[in-house]
Amino acid sequence: MPRHVTIIMDGNGRWARQQGQQRLFGHNAGVDSVRDCCEYAAETGIEYLSLFAFSSENWNRPEDEVSGLMKLMFKSVLGERETFRKNNIRFRIIGDRARLAPDLLAEIVKLEDETASNSRMTLIVMLSYSGKWDITQAASRYAADVAEAVRAGKEVPALDDNVFASYLSTAGIPDPDLMIRTSGEQRISNYMLWQCAYTEFYFTDVLWPDFRRTDFARALEAYCSRDRRYGKIK
Repeated sequence: MPRHVTIIMDGNGRWARQQGQQRLFGHNAGVDSVRDCCEYAAETGIEYLSLFAFSSENWNRPEDEVSGLMKLMFKSVLGERETFRKNNIRFRIIGDRARLAPDLLAEIVKLEDETASNSRMTLIVMLSYSGKWDITQAASRYAADVAEAVRAGKEVPALDDNVFASYLSTAGIPDPDLMIRTSGEQRISNYMLWQCAYTEFYFTDVLWPDFRRTDFARALEAYCSRDRRYGKIK
């Protein structure tokens, strides 16, 4: 089984249109998929499940949709507190927190603190996140450490893949073994660009609000049938 599975939850808007509804109707319906997949991942022994919920580029969407998504996130954070406690799941948010509303950020921090000692699985919601942002902020932090070392007359920290990874927002989290993208799109949309260097990709035509544990199981079955060589010869 993969240690870390990440999912690009795509297709909410198209699913809503099929129902003759507005896009936010699809986002709300997708919450049930999140709950089912989270429970299934924990049951199957996956250690990390990360969900791409809102990208840096999504801030450019219509204001009413962005506002609705943030309200939905606020409601979801509050509503799943007991679920995380009962299932021993740790909750984390990764992304540019500076752009989040203070009341939402306060609830996120509170829930992260409450679940910090939970050990069955870590659920990571990527919120206001993009791969380019992650790499840029990591480079900026490293540059700041170099400047401080030079100012203090200390040795400049050497840079290699492992050192740079420690500056990413996902430091301490294993790179994804499997990425699932729903809705039939076959791209990674500026998501975990560094971390997915050797990730296995699985694309499905199922729209996210229809994605359930049976679909998740198919993705895991496909993953387990692959031969991961990491550039080596077996």
